[in-house]
Amino acid sequence: MTKPFAVFDIDGTLIRWQLFHAIVHTLGKNGYILRRTHDRIREARMDWKNRNDSEGFTAYEQVLVTAYLEALTAIHPDDYAAIVDDVYEEFKDQTFTYTRDLVRDLKKQGYLLFAVSGSQHEVVEKIAQHHGFHAAIGAELEVKQGAFTGKIHSPVFDKKAALDTLVARFHASYENSYAVGDSSSDIPLLEAVTHPVVFNPDKKLYDIARTKGWPVVVERKNVVYKID
Repeated sequence: MTKPFAVFDIDGTLIRWQLFHAIVHTLGKNGYILRRTHDRIREARMDWKNRNDSEGFTAYEQVLVTAYLEALTAIHPDDYAAIVDDVYEEFKDQTFTYTRDLVRDLKKQGYLLFAVSGSQHEVVEKIAQHHGFHAAIGAELEVKQGAFTGKIHSPVFDKKAALDTLVARFHASYENSYAVGDSSSDIPLLEAVTHPVVFNPDKKLYDIARTKGWPVVVERKNVVYKID
């Protein structure tokens, strides 16, 4: 007998911050990012926070990706794993109330719980296991001869394909299934399920949700409210 599932994004959906950002920050703190690169990160972050550009967050993330790829050339996979552990320990319980409770409620109802995230698989998997998920898929770093090659295989470019892999592996059913996401990269997940939940969305996802009639849930401080 097949079971329904619930698939969650992780960054900004279950966890209150972006795990990828936290990993880059920790790499910098441990000396794996050059000072000039760190300065560019700080400038991009302030441009985003000061709302100097409507695409400020995207620009900030692009700077982070550049810094991340640069750091991978200087770090051994074992040292990287230690940084992932540090990020996991710091952020594993920094969750949104709404999504944390939804995870617990759906698990009690017998749902399979999946996580699909663009953040690094190692930390995504740890977070997912901590919160009782059945499986998780995140970005994987290619390693050859004991070193990172700089190639990243990420589900963010096709989250639906990643979800299909999990559904097939667990013989799950799309009928009565849930998806919870906060950004436009989650749209393929939301379109695939019976119950899409748009949580703290970016503008692109919010506009699409309003067009499609998807429920929008917002959590700010200690208040959760639904936009109909």
